[in-house]
Amino acid sequence: MRIAVYGATGMIGSRVVAEAVSRDHEVTGISRSGGELPAGAATVQGDASDPALTKRIAGDADVVVSAIGPSRTGGDRREYLAHLRNIAETLGDTRLIVVGGAGSLVVGGARLVDAPDFPELYRAEALIAAEALDYFRGLGGDVEWTFFSPAPVIAPGERTGTYKVGADSPAGDSVSAEDFAVALIDEVERPAHRRTRFTVAN
Repeated sequence: MRIAVYGATGMIGSRVVAEAVSRDHEVTGISRSGGELPAGAATVQGDASDPALTKRIAGDADVVVSAIGPSRTGGDRREYLAHLRNIAETLGDTRLIVVGGAGSLVVGGARLVDAPDFPELYRAEALIAAEALDYFRGLGGDVEWTFFSPAPVIAPGERTGTYKVGADSPAGDSVSAEDFAVALIDEVERPAHRRTRFTVAN
């Protein structure tokens, strides 16, 4: 399949690219830096704010993956929402999988981000990601989207190739970025969560 990945040099995006290449998919990685990607992946320098680029990328792909996130360096976090809207509005009939945050996952009827013990360092970022989920849920049937939340803790680790799946509540406490990428490419190959959110954990 032809898979395009925004945020292809980031912690999650780079692993999604590597997993897709390892399964012989045709992969295009898009990043602001135009950094080096694994052998077998094409590199495009640019970002999701450019509608001409996002339209061209979508037209050349079977699935678009957004592995971008809100700014962690003091930039405008709402740019993240604008970028996702631009990707969605220029998608055409191409499928979109959005790597979202864990803060919008629900435990005991309340979102994790609303809990008093949620880390303050990540609260603003998590609230923006939760807003993105609400945006996609409001799109109706015009866009073929999937919102993919990691476990509350995601970090580089081991690729085991196994994981547990959940819907709106955490499937576990943590997931390796490698197994998150495995689950994402599994979803690309065998769609099971169309126009909905899901999550995974080790």
